[in-house]
Amino acid sequence: MLVHPQFDPIALQLGPLAIRWYGLMYLVAFAAFYGLGRLRLSRGPHAAASGLTVPHLDDLLFHGALGVVIGGRLGYVLFYKPAHYLANPLEILAVWQGGMAFHGGLLGVIVAIALWCRRRGLRFWPVIDFIAPLVPLGLAAGRLGNFINGELWGRPTGVPWGMVFPQAGDALARHPSQLYQFAGEGLLLFALLWWYSARPRAAGAVSGLFLTGYGVARFAAEFGRQPDAFLGLPAAGLSMGQWLSLPMIGVGLLLWRWAIARPR
Repeated sequence: MLVHPQFDPIALQLGPLAIRWYGLMYLVAFAAFYGLGRLRLSRGPHAAASGLTVPHLDDLLFHGALGVVIGGRLGYVLFYKPAHYLANPLEILAVWQGGMAFHGGLLGVIVAIALWCRRRGLRFWPVIDFIAPLVPLGLAAGRLGNFINGELWGRPTGVPWGMVFPQAGDALARHPSQLYQFAGEGLLLFALLWWYSARPRAAGAVSGLFLTGYGVARFAAEFGRQPDAFLGLPAAGLSMGQWLSLPMIGVGLLLWRWAIARPR
């Protein structure tokens, strides 16, 4: 039986300034987005299809980050604790207390990029298709940060790689679900999207594959992840993350089918 290494969440202490591993994972995500974006723009077909240039990447990174923070927070408020925040509306602003939802962050990014494209006079689908393969490595970095912090642990298990998370308050071996998500939503999804987008695809096809791939990976990983204590399993034995992933899978499949079926 393995035991979580109990990493120090503070990576570097500079006097009163503490740099945390989770914050560094955000920097890794932003750097991966920018570096991979530069690489894709160096390949003619990608740049020509999207109409993007290197200076656009700075704008996209800023607007995307803004969409993640606002959408992620509002998604958590609406999907996970609506009654609590309705009674305590000022706590919505207390993002330092934690509480972000990926599905809300995704919606926030879509809205932010759509508004950005409209102002810039760029077509939405080629731009969002360009962005989709740049995202999974950032998601992988975030899940690695969760593992370092020993949070979002998995359900009790008897598998040989089960791990005790002291933060859970017991001595049960649990699924290292953060690493499942690191591998599925991060590395595997990145490899799939990078390969699929290497050739010209119909507008919307790459985005459809992203939605489907993430939804399937998240749905599967949730079977090993401990449900939120305040929610449990809302219905049919499925977690909130799984219920939110189901429409994501459906929309992704419809978008992919629509993209490849319509005339080029």
